[in-house]
Amino acid sequence: MNVTVANAHGPAQEDLLVEMVERKGLGHPDTICDRAAEELSRRLSRWYLENYGRILHHNVDKALLVGGESRPAFGGGEIIRPMELILCGRATPGIEGGPLAPIKAMAIEGTREWLAEAIPQLSEERIDIGSRIGIGSPDLRKVCGVNEVPLSNDTSFAVAYAPLSETERVVHETERLLNSPQVKQHWPMLGSDVKVMGVRTGDTIRLTVAVAFIGEHTKSLDHYFAVKGEVHEFILEHAQSLTRREVEVAVNAADDDIEGSVFLTVTGTSAEMGDDGQVGRGNRANGLITPMRPQSLEACAGKNPVCHVGKIYHVMARRIVDRLVGEVDGISDATCTMVSQIGAPITEPQRVLIEVRGIDQRAARPAAEDITTAVLNDWSGIRDAIVAGECELF
Repeated sequence: MNVTVANAHGPAQEDLLVEMVERKGLGHPDTICDRAAEELSRRLSRWYLENYGRILHHNVDKALLVGGESRPAFGGGEIIRPMELILCGRATPGIEGGPLAPIKAMAIEGTREWLAEAIPQLSEERIDIGSRIGIGSPDLRKVCGVNEVPLSNDTSFAVAYAPLSETERVVHETERLLNSPQVKQHWPMLGSDVKVMGVRTGDTIRLTVAVAFIGEHTKSLDHYFAVKGEVHEFILEHAQSLTRREVEVAVNAADDDIEGSVFLTVTGTSAEMGDDGQVGRGNRANGLITPMRPQSLEACAGKNPVCHVGKIYHVMARRIVDRLVGEVDGISDATCTMVSQIGAPITEPQRVLIEVRGIDQRAARPAAEDITTAVLNDWSGIRDAIVAGECELF
């Protein structure tokens, strides 16, 4: 087992003078692309299991959302030109003598199915969906799922840390709250395109929150600003319950009440006109964008859950650090970085680096090695959890 355990270097996250954290929400163009890719991977995985008893090679981790054109208005608005979502990647049609996977139907109809539930404003006439899924290369198809332990189909690294800082937790929970069913029921004019930027300076956390308003449910400019004020107080109260620090909140900071220029949309997402989206430009595997932390630029969404370590190792690394912090007395925080070797069993990474704070690395080594071994050997359980949608990946 190639595990290196070291003492963490530098100040702890909570001791930094300045901390910056971002989260892009459910209806952000980049997050829509991430979810579209991941939903397609899960759908393919289930089909392969049902028809072949194992998950065949696929990497559908490329998607592009081309923004449309709209004319929002209080009390309504219209889509002039629909958005276009293009799904791209590689998938195995089937095995000789067996059924062929309905890849295009899964990409198009499957995407419409989850969109109708998650973002009902994106009806069929408002977004065009296309599939450009090709066939993977023979060498990569060969290493996926045919060995007792899958072989890595990439040389890649992943990183995770625990626990989240107060600022990270506030940012993460603020977006989840604003996109929760109870908030949408109370304020139906709030769209799903939510972005939260948290900046902590010393003991003050400032949240800049962008949330799209839906014109159909927003009667007037006065109504918009009245609801915006209510949302401001709601966010502030909730954020203050999560931290001991002072919190400041700004909602839709670019609004101009004199000119009447506000974040008003038809569908609740800026993709209808203001922005485009792409897989991997949004949240990292823990649901956050954290420039003050070690992180990988690997896009997890859409990669196969069997042998693509760019996805699997992120889940594994997170489980390792969560267990270290939760089970080993004295460890206040931990970071795990894992790197693979293409063609090697996924249970045999080139190197695992674990950095701990709170106790000496020599005291942490036995537990770190045991936990790492246990997590790596649970690769099939992790695969199943990913396919079931139980792992946060973006």
